[in-house]
Amino acid sequence: MKEIKIESTLYIFEDLNELPKDVVKLMHKAKEAREKAYAPYSNFYVGAAILLDNNQVITGSNQENASYPSGLCAERTAIYYAGAKYPKAKIVRMAITAGSKKNKTLSPIPPCGACRQAIAEYEVKQDAPIEIYFMGETGKVAKSNSLANLLPLVFDKSVL
Repeated sequence: MKEIKIESTLYIFEDLNELPKDVVKLMHKAKEAREKAYAPYSNFYVGAAILLDNNQVITGSNQENASYPSGLCAERTAIYYAGAKYPKAKIVRMAITAGSKKNKTLSPIPPCGACRQAIAEYEVKQDAPIEIYFMGETGKVAKSNSLANLLPLVFDKSVL
Protein backbone atom coordinates (compact mmCIF):
# COMPACT_ATOMS: atom_id res chain seq x y z
CA MET A 1 0.00 0.00 0.00
CA LYS A 2 1.14 3.52 -0.78
CA GLU A 3 -0.19 6.68 0.81
CA ILE A 4 -0.81 9.71 -1.39
CA LYS A 5 -1.24 13.09 0.24
CA ILE A 6 -3.24 15.73 -1.62
CA GLU A 7 -2.95 19.39 -0.62
CA SER A 8 -4.71 22.51 -1.79
CA THR A 9 -3.43 26.05 -1.53
CA LEU A 10 -5.78 28.97 -1.10
CA TYR A 11 -4.96 32.61 -0.51
CA ILE A 12 -7.22 34.50 1.89
CA PHE A 13 -7.72 38.26 1.65
CA GLU A 14 -9.34 40.09 4.58
CA ASP A 15 -11.69 41.98 2.24
CA LEU A 16 -12.02 43.39 -1.27
CA ASN A 17 -9.62 46.24 -0.49
CA GLU A 18 -6.68 43.81 -0.51
CA LEU A 19 -7.41 42.60 -4.05
CA PRO A 20 -6.01 44.03 -7.29
CA LYS A 21 -8.35 46.62 -8.85
CA ASP A 22 -9.19 44.44 -11.86
CA VAL A 23 -10.31 41.62 -9.54
CA VAL A 24 -12.39 44.06 -7.47
CA LYS A 25 -14.16 45.17 -10.67
CA LEU A 26 -14.86 41.56 -11.58
CA MET A 27 -16.22 40.84 -8.09
CA HIS A 28 -18.51 43.87 -8.39
CA LYS A 29 -19.84 42.38 -11.64
CA ALA A 30 -20.47 39.13 -9.73
CA LYS A 31 -22.33 41.09 -7.04
CA GLU A 32 -24.49 42.75 -9.71
CA ALA A 33 -25.25 39.31 -11.14
CA ARG A 34 -26.13 38.02 -7.65
CA GLU A 35 -28.85 40.68 -7.43
CA LYS A 36 -30.45 39.15 -10.56
CA ALA A 37 -30.60 35.62 -9.15
CA TYR A 38 -33.91 33.82 -9.04
CA ALA A 39 -33.90 31.92 -5.74
CA PRO A 40 -37.41 31.87 -4.26
CA TYR A 41 -36.96 28.40 -2.71
CA SER A 42 -33.54 28.48 -1.09
CA ASN A 43 -33.26 32.26 -0.67
CA PHE A 44 -29.58 31.71 -1.44
CA TYR A 45 -28.37 34.13 -4.12
CA VAL A 46 -25.17 33.56 -6.10
CA GLY A 47 -23.49 35.65 -8.76
CA ALA A 48 -20.51 34.80 -10.94
CA ALA A 49 -18.42 36.89 -13.31
CA ILE A 50 -15.89 35.48 -15.76
CA LEU A 51 -13.06 37.36 -17.45
CA LEU A 52 -12.09 35.92 -20.83
CA ASP A 53 -8.76 36.38 -22.59
CA ASN A 54 -10.54 38.59 -25.17
CA ASN A 55 -11.37 41.00 -22.29
CA GLN A 56 -15.08 40.15 -22.37
CA VAL A 57 -16.82 39.71 -19.02
CA ILE A 58 -19.64 37.18 -18.79
CA THR A 59 -21.92 37.03 -15.76
CA GLY A 60 -24.41 34.54 -14.44
CA SER A 61 -26.70 34.08 -11.48
CA ASN A 62 -28.37 31.03 -10.00
CA GLN A 63 -31.78 30.22 -11.43
CA GLU A 64 -33.98 27.96 -9.32
CA ASN A 65 -36.99 25.90 -10.30
CA ALA A 66 -39.77 24.24 -8.28
CA SER A 67 -38.35 20.99 -9.64
CA TYR A 68 -35.05 21.43 -7.78
CA PRO A 69 -32.72 19.52 -10.11
CA SER A 70 -33.88 21.70 -13.01
CA GLY A 71 -32.25 24.85 -11.64
CA LEU A 72 -28.75 25.99 -12.51
CA CYS A 73 -25.96 27.52 -10.43
CA ALA A 74 -24.46 30.92 -11.22
CA GLU A 75 -21.05 29.50 -12.11
CA ARG A 76 -22.45 27.08 -14.69
CA THR A 77 -24.84 29.69 -16.08
CA ALA A 78 -21.85 31.98 -16.73
CA ILE A 79 -19.38 29.35 -17.91
CA TYR A 80 -21.79 27.71 -20.36
CA TYR A 81 -22.80 31.08 -21.79
CA ALA A 82 -19.12 32.02 -22.19
CA GLY A 83 -18.49 28.73 -23.98
CA ALA A 84 -21.47 29.23 -26.28
CA LYS A 85 -20.80 32.90 -27.08
CA TYR A 86 -16.97 32.80 -27.25
CA PRO A 87 -16.02 29.15 -27.91
CA LYS A 88 -12.36 29.93 -28.70
CA ALA A 89 -11.77 32.30 -25.76
CA LYS A 90 -9.94 31.13 -22.65
CA ILE A 91 -11.23 31.83 -19.17
CA VAL A 92 -8.67 33.86 -17.24
CA ARG A 93 -10.45 34.21 -13.90
CA MET A 94 -13.78 33.82 -12.19
CA ALA A 95 -15.29 35.78 -9.30
CA ILE A 96 -18.11 34.30 -7.21
CA THR A 97 -20.18 35.84 -4.43
CA ALA A 98 -23.00 34.23 -2.48
CA GLY A 99 -25.53 35.58 -0.02
CA SER A 100 -28.54 34.29 1.86
CA LYS A 101 -31.78 36.09 2.68
CA LYS A 102 -31.87 33.99 5.87
CA ASN A 103 -28.32 34.34 7.27
CA LYS A 104 -25.52 36.81 6.59
CA THR A 105 -22.70 35.09 4.69
CA LEU A 106 -19.36 36.45 5.85
CA SER A 107 -16.98 33.63 4.95
CA PRO A 108 -15.88 32.57 1.45
CA ILE A 109 -18.33 30.18 -0.22
CA PRO A 110 -16.70 27.95 -2.87
CA PRO A 111 -18.39 26.51 -5.95
CA CYS A 112 -20.43 23.34 -5.44
CA GLY A 113 -19.20 20.00 -6.76
CA ALA A 114 -21.19 20.15 -10.01
CA CYS A 115 -19.80 23.62 -10.75
CA ARG A 116 -16.26 22.47 -9.95
CA GLN A 117 -16.67 19.70 -12.51
CA ALA A 118 -17.97 22.17 -15.12
CA ILE A 119 -15.09 24.57 -14.48
CA ALA A 120 -12.67 21.64 -14.65
CA GLU A 121 -13.93 20.80 -18.15
CA TYR A 122 -12.98 24.28 -19.37
CA GLU A 123 -9.65 24.33 -17.53
CA VAL A 124 -8.70 21.00 -19.14
CA LYS A 125 -10.03 22.10 -22.55
CA GLN A 126 -8.01 25.32 -22.57
CA ASP A 127 -4.93 23.70 -21.00
CA ALA A 128 -4.49 26.75 -18.75
CA PRO A 129 -5.43 27.40 -15.13
CA ILE A 130 -8.47 29.45 -14.18
CA GLU A 131 -8.04 31.76 -11.17
CA ILE A 132 -11.08 31.54 -8.91
CA TYR A 133 -11.98 34.17 -6.30
CA PHE A 134 -14.93 33.49 -4.00
CA MET A 135 -16.58 35.20 -1.07
CA GLY A 136 -19.84 35.52 0.86
CA GLU A 137 -21.75 38.79 0.78
CA THR A 138 -18.89 40.65 2.45
CA GLY A 139 -15.73 39.87 4.34
CA LYS A 140 -12.90 37.57 3.43
CA VAL A 141 -12.15 36.55 -0.14
CA ALA A 142 -10.47 33.25 -1.04
CA LYS A 143 -8.37 32.78 -4.16
CA SER A 144 -7.40 29.55 -5.86
CA ASN A 145 -4.84 29.77 -8.67
CA SER A 146 -6.51 26.87 -10.43
CA LEU A 147 -9.60 24.72 -10.27
CA ALA A 148 -7.19 21.83 -9.61
CA ASN A 149 -6.80 23.20 -6.05
CA LEU A 150 -10.54 22.80 -5.48
CA LEU A 151 -10.95 19.50 -7.33
CA PRO A 152 -7.57 17.74 -7.27
CA LEU A 153 -8.75 14.38 -8.63
CA VAL A 154 -10.47 15.67 -11.73
CA PHE A 155 -12.64 13.44 -13.90
CA ASP A 156 -11.93 14.44 -17.51
CA LYS A 157 -11.81 13.18 -21.09
CA SER A 158 -8.55 11.34 -20.46
CA VAL A 159 -10.41 8.58 -18.60
CA LEU A 160 -13.08 8.03 -21.25
